[in-house]
Amino acid sequence: MGTTVFATPTEAVADIGTGASIAVGGFGLCGIPDALIAALAASGVGNLEVYSNNCGVDDHGLGILLGAKQISRVTASYVGENKEFARQYLSGELEVELTPQGTLAERLRAGGAGIPAFFTPAGVGTPVADGGLPWRYHADGSVALASPPKETREFGDKRYVMELGINADFALVHAVRGDTAGNLVFDKTALNFNPLAAMAGKVTIAQVEELVPAGELDPAQVHLPGVFVQRIVHTGPQNKRIEKRTVTEGVSR
Repeated sequence: MGTTVFATPTEAVADIGTGASIAVGGFGLCGIPDALIAALAASGVGNLEVYSNNCGVDDHGLGILLGAKQISRVTASYVGENKEFARQYLSGELEVELTPQGTLAERLRAGGAGIPAFFTPAGVGTPVADGGLPWRYHADGSVALASPPKETREFGDKRYVMELGINADFALVHAVRGDTAGNLVFDKTALNFNPLAAMAGKVTIAQVEELVPAGELDPAQVHLPGVFVQRIVHTGPQNKRIEKRTVTEGVSR
């Protein structure tokens, strides 16, 4: 299956339907596929299951889909910058599976590599392994659905918990550069989750700031080969938003 170049983000996400599962790249607000997310929000599709490191902020990134109540379930490792996320979760409107960050990264990579499950020491002896984490609340604050216990096993003198690989219907990623064969180059922190999310998607859609003909990229500089990318769209330079601006207060002399 080759890579198809699409003219617009809207066309690239047009067949993502209600109830689809989506792996989304980026870290905080760095390297997020904002144009693809905006196109998905405009489509009005709902009941989405999202795998992502975090859920953006209230008015940017995945927070746009969340605010429009287009997401029904989130698997993430960090959700602390989104007040609407907290409100929906605590009121029972949103199902949330929190997972250690490294575990989430490996679950995405494993799914893309065809590995159904793996063992890790992260979470052993905690509710991550033992179960009981609230996935969904009732409106009155009681737990409607809790995480089940996971299989644990001893290797050598340590215990490990089994985690499942992630396979999503679609993946949305952002790259600084790509070619028409789907080969992608990511910039700095955007390397954290974009390649892993791309691997986990059955259909991976990449927005790129610069699109070049196949063969123009130096193979040694390619971070993700085109075999993992089915669709690509040129979106131009990204407006890089700062998630939390911190500056030094003026000092009187």
